[in-house]
Amino acid sequence: MKICTLASGSSGNSLFVETRRTKILVDAGISHRQLTVRLKKLGVQMSDIDAVLITHEHTDHVAAIPFINTPVYVSSSTVSLWKDKVRDLKEFEPGSQFFLNDALITPFPVPHDALDPVGFTIETDHKKLGIVTDIGSVTALVRERLRGSNTLILEFNYDEGMLLYSSYPWDLKQRIKSRLGHLSNEDASELLQNLIHEELRYVILAHLSEVNNTPKKALESAHSAIIKNGSEHIRFSVAKRNDLGEVAIV
Repeated sequence: MKICTLASGSSGNSLFVETRRTKILVDAGISHRQLTVRLKKLGVQMSDIDAVLITHEHTDHVAAIPFINTPVYVSSSTVSLWKDKVRDLKEFEPGSQFFLNDALITPFPVPHDALDPVGFTIETDHKKLGIVTDIGSVTALVRERLRGSNTLILEFNYDEGMLLYSSYPWDLKQRIKSRLGHLSNEDASELLQNLIHEELRYVILAHLSEVNNTPKKALESAHSAIIKNGSEHIRFSVAKRNDLGEVAIV
């Protein structure tokens, strides 16, 4: 499995995943032009993409959707939002698995302030990728669905101290900290600690706030989970906000 973030953060999100027979985008929250440019850096054309999976309807996850000819998969509860905007619309039920060629896709509900937000796992060739990038709190279901992942893409959105003393208005701070908002470094680290196992090899820290976090603080929190578990074999990277992240082959 080949994995690379194309963008990550409040200004736009998209993830490229390639298996032996399938090329997938998870979200398309940057311009169609930038999607095309960044995929080209990976040697991929937009016409090569087999499907786009949508986590939720916020603009930073769907900006390019009206301009995409590829099949777009959305939660059944959000189909009405897209009927007049998407050329090839498919729907899924959160909790129900489906195949895209050789890739087994499992969408699952996550707590976030959207209509029907989901995370995904993608499995192929005995490898499992777990993805949660907009999530306000960690549920037992989220932990269960992510368990056993060889690669994780987890939201490390904000540092609690930086958010507290930032210039954001109080109501926005409360929204971010709420159970339907975003995940702090501390909470993400605790989730990661619960998910560590011998076959977990790679963790991408995603959706970092430009104002309320830094890569250094996020990585320190992630490494603290490793220290507690003694799992030095795990490799980390931080998804870039406006460019390709590190390419992972797992």
